[in-house]
Amino acid sequence: MASSHERRADTGTAGVRDSLPSDHPIARNLRDVRRRADDAARAAGRDPRNVRLIAVSKTFGIEHIRLAATAGQTEFGENRVQEALGKCAEGSDLDVRWHLIGHLQTNKVRKVVEPFSWIHSVDRLELLRRLEQAAAEQGTKPNLLIQVDLANEATKHGVPPADLPQMFEVALGYRAVRVRGLMLLPPFENDPEQTRPYFRRLRELRDELAADGVDRTMLEELSMGMSHDFETAIAEGATMVRVGTAIFGTRPAPGSAVKPLDTRERGPA
Repeated sequence: MASSHERRADTGTAGVRDSLPSDHPIARNLRDVRRRADDAARAAGRDPRNVRLIAVSKTFGIEHIRLAATAGQTEFGENRVQEALGKCAEGSDLDVRWHLIGHLQTNKVRKVVEPFSWIHSVDRLELLRRLEQAAAEQGTKPNLLIQVDLANEATKHGVPPADLPQMFEVALGYRAVRVRGLMLLPPFENDPEQTRPYFRRLRELRDELAADGVDRTMLEELSMGMSHDFETAIAEGATMVRVGTAIFGTRPAPGSAVKPLDTRERGPA
């Protein structure tokens, strides 16, 4: 497992090592997703190298991660802490970076600040404080994203936009953790155009915070977009897209064996 919390992966298509057979589903899917992401970035007048692909491997085993890593994928996203920690241990020989993208309970903070290079789901001030304390004690420097609540959905978490300035003010004084941007989980819609306003609003919030004096190094990243809408998210400024089913196939039901790869069904990443 990569020890650095600072390296940025090359997410463009140039230089990707693809030692899996070219017709292997994961290799084929990764090429397709990278091509679509690159095309979306270029269409928006952006450099494709500034869009990072996070392969969301939740519910899939370490063997799927190894296959994707062999095809050149270096960044993987996990939702559940316990499931992810097992994969981090099993894949300790892999040169990959782990992203925690699911909700994080405060009682699990000490477990995540070492294996995870990125924690996307900082959704309250107390969690931010706990992460700083744990990272300082363990000598790690994880990168954090502030999860923003733009839809006020009862089943999702996030910081209301009005509370963001306080979060950044507190984070500015921290030395172990580093806030690097914003993250969004919009309401799921089959039509990406229905989620475009949420993506656009997150970008606008980032720009407003910068105009109000928030350090721009704390606003570099926008994590938004999943398998069914990542191209729209890139068009609206995403620097990280979290793609699962478009790479690994349909997710298995809880407690069932992983099924053969199949990307015909495109649900949330």
